[in-house]
Amino acid sequence: MSINEDFLRHIDSLHREKGIDREQLIESIEAALVSAARKRYPKVEELRVRIDRKSGVIRLLDGDIPFDVMDPATFGRIAAQTARQVMIQRIREAESDVVYEEFTAKIGTIVNGVIQRVERGTVICNIGKSDGILPRQEQIPSENYRPNERIRAYVTQVRKKGNKIIIILSRTHPDLVRELFELEVPEIYERIVEIKVMVREPGYRTKIAVYSSDSRVDAVGACVGVRGSRIRNIVEELGGEKIDIVRWNESPELFIRNALSPSLIDHIEFDRNHQRARVIVPEEQLSLAIGRKGQNVRLSSRLTGWNLDIMTINQHSAWLEKGRKEIASLPGINESIVNNMQLVGFGSFHDIMELGIDRLKEIKGIGEKKAQEIYNFAVEGYRKRLETDSRELAEAKESRTSRPGGPGELLTTEAVPLETAEGDLALPEAEALPEALTEPEALAEESVVEVSQPVEEEPAVSGVDGTTGI
Repeated sequence: MSINEDFLRHIDSLHREKGIDREQLIESIEAALVSAARKRYPKVEELRVRIDRKSGVIRLLDGDIPFDVMDPATFGRIAAQTARQVMIQRIREAESDVVYEEFTAKIGTIVNGVIQRVERGTVICNIGKSDGILPRQEQIPSENYRPNERIRAYVTQVRKKGNKIIIILSRTHPDLVRELFELEVPEIYERIVEIKVMVREPGYRTKIAVYSSDSRVDAVGACVGVRGSRIRNIVEELGGEKIDIVRWNESPELFIRNALSPSLIDHIEFDRNHQRARVIVPEEQLSLAIGRKGQNVRLSSRLTGWNLDIMTINQHSAWLEKGRKEIASLPGINESIVNNMQLVGFGSFHDIMELGIDRLKEIKGIGEKKAQEIYNFAVEGYRKRLETDSRELAEAKESRTSRPGGPGELLTTEAVPLETAEGDLALPEAEALPEALTEPEALAEESVVEVSQPVEEEPAVSGVDGTTGI
């Protein structure tokens, strides 16, 4: 085998090993040989090197005119070293481009790797042609990462810094669970079953809403698998993280019921203007609906897109009664006007502030002057109530601190209002109130414009144990 043929064989070997385009490799070598040839031909202005792609012969050109054939063996030490450095640099750049393009295409997918080391909480993984970085904030809190362990992670970012490729991985991204379902559930991969919404608290619980486009395929059953085989594999991959699978439904009523399953719901009241829903449950179902540290209702709120407020039947009755007393205390109105106001949604001082003077004027028996008077009275009464409720809230917090884990603590969540002695609710949104009345820890009720009655529907299933939790 000639030197030129051996030269081409090495190029082909490098092409297969590194995955670099053959033409790009040859062009890199040509550039390196130009640097070396200049040492011998300093007077040639347009010095070029051309490698024959078939024979491997190296020709020297002045512009487009060949004038000599190069033999790399005749290079001096300095020229050879120069050519070597240029060639290595060009090959590294080409290899970096290949890795960058390969992993850019993998953004939003799962990769398999082996943990190499852990440096200051950051996990370095070998994922093939490059290393991936699993930052501390992308790690599941309950997991321990040890060298030589295999790991599955979700690719979120691929960045290029010089010739170095930085690949950011995640174990907490919600789409990690989505990708695992696509791998385990053929119906999802084939788009027969669709994951409509997914919310996750990494390491603790995930809720997903699924829908089947084929009436013959049960969406929940397909995700769970025979005796829970499919969902069990995903749970094990996530280190025991609980997964709730619920049926998606266009009806907010049914979707909220499914999301809060297996807790039983008496009825739901909707405030569609503010995308809020008050869920009324029996006393014994309160803890189940809220979940541990409010996790169930918090995830259900994010899943459905509704701000959910959980109340017991007794708390709801007390709340309604308090609202009726507020309306009855308004100056200059009789019982008939009170009834008319309640029929159109004025159930408390807060409702009056939310719906405004224009809506008050539409009620029979209330003119513009009286509407303004009622509104001013409601604002002042509401201000006084905020002051009282703020004090009660502070006392309730002190009480919860003295008995951790009690029922009151369960209501202290982002999605669930704090419970007071009277069973009132926390302010839904501070921006909905006049600026003078916005106080962060105030308690109040919001307007309810629609009441839905209980619907006979099977609760959402299903996990291995027959509940929504796995």
